[in-house]
Amino acid sequence: MDQLQLLIKPVSAACNLRCRYCFYLDESKYWKNTDFGMMDLETAGCLIRRALEEAEECTFAFQGGEPMLAGLSFFRFFTEKAEEYRKPGQRVFYTLQTNGTLLTKEWVEFFKKWRFLLGVSLDGTRKLHDENRTDASGNGSFSGVFKGIRLLQEAAVPFHILCVLTNDHAERIQSIYRFFQNKGLQRQQYIPCLDPIDAKRGKMSYSLTGEKYAQALKTLFDLWYADVLGGNPVYIRQFDNYLSMLLGGQPEACTMYGRCTMQNIVEADGSVYPCDFYVQEKYCVGNVKEDSFLDLAKKAQGSSFFEKAEKRDIRCGDCRWYPLCRGGCRRDCDEMADGSFRNYYCEAYQEFFGYAIRRMEMLAARIERRQF
Repeated sequence: MDQLQLLIKPVSAACNLRCRYCFYLDESKYWKNTDFGMMDLETAGCLIRRALEEAEECTFAFQGGEPMLAGLSFFRFFTEKAEEYRKPGQRVFYTLQTNGTLLTKEWVEFFKKWRFLLGVSLDGTRKLHDENRTDASGNGSFSGVFKGIRLLQEAAVPFHILCVLTNDHAERIQSIYRFFQNKGLQRQQYIPCLDPIDAKRGKMSYSLTGEKYAQALKTLFDLWYADVLGGNPVYIRQFDNYLSMLLGGQPEACTMYGRCTMQNIVEADGSVYPCDFYVQEKYCVGNVKEDSFLDLAKKAQGSSFFEKAEKRDIRCGDCRWYPLCRGGCRRDCDEMADGSFRNYYCEAYQEFFGYAIRRMEMLAARIERRQF
């Protein structure tokens, strides 16, 4: 295969924080054990060998829990083993999503050496961030996160900010955006907070409603658009993906594909799942210690996970905004009486696209004419 992307959970759901809205901790309730332990070097070595034997280009992405709990020695082994197996001309990329609290100069030097692209979770200002992102004792994590961010900035290690939107964050999106700008955080991603998988949507204290999400998107777009025209562009993943799609490109965010694809989630024991939001035993397609990635992909396509993923709301077919929305992420969808799935934020997206489309099209046209 040409390209292979793996999302690796080296410490499963283990984390040094206790974020109130953590979807992976919620998923772990459905496992036979509370987590899959820590990935041993034998499993890591097998994973690396298979990946680099099968793909011309490979991206190893690490998430958790908090993946840095695996320790620097694990990551040194991983990168050195990958270099050992890498064929001449074969391209290998690394990404890692972290809460940022464990970053040290030694870690940062390692990430810079191996050209890791990092994502750091930061929910805006200290007050907003510490509402939900606390340690096991209930203490806010903002200070620790920002200390890590400063280390990354000083070393010029590339990273983006991941901000989770609750109702509180949606109402304060302007102050969050300005805060990020003032701190030199120009690469941003905003994602709706996920309710527990078995809970009635919108009933948690941290839930994000469609109404609040629509207003947040519109306000954020106004701020972003003004800065783009003013010569101070900020990268916001969602908006940049929309521009790419308007220009005929493909989105890089799986939530915008219009269908579920095999995401190759590799848990600490080597078991593999199609999607990070559905790491459940019934969706396991195999193990890297026993199956090739080609075989895992074939098993996944015949699984119940993908069968369900195809059942989109019939109204999507006639929707003007479907070429941009594409139905959204399955995890944001509610199952309807006919067995199809409808995005909980459907009305929010319709409101946003109606509000922003003319300006998005104008920006896309200017990009096409190379006026930026």
